[in-house]
Amino acid sequence: MARIKGALVTRKRRKKVLKLAKGYWGAKSKHFKMAKQAVMKSGNYAYIGRRHRKRDFRRLWITRISAACKMRGLNYSTFINGLKKANISLNRKMLSEIAISDESAFTSLVEQVKNI
Repeated sequence: MARIKGALVTRKRRKKVLKLAKGYWGAKSKHFKMAKQAVMKSGNYAYIGRRHRKRDFRRLWITRISAACKMRGLNYSTFINGLKKANISLNRKMLSEIAISDESAFTSLVEQVKNI
């Protein structure tokens, strides 16, 4: 039986890694061994970054809601607690968008919370 060589698969794998490492500084974009390490590390950073982006946006939304509540004489935690008691289920992203774009609607939400 003929021996099957793995050159095609190996070349394909190496080309894929070097393509991902394109633009890296120095030997990291040219040498397979260094490129492989750099691509693995950058993949880890990208994975972590996707989690951090969610965290950062939530922090931004909370800050916006808090600022809008303070302008209307209420703090953030009281406002969120009041929304839960009033069975108003809006997520923080939508609340921050309402606070920015439609101030009258946000004021009516704050009034509903104050009346509870």
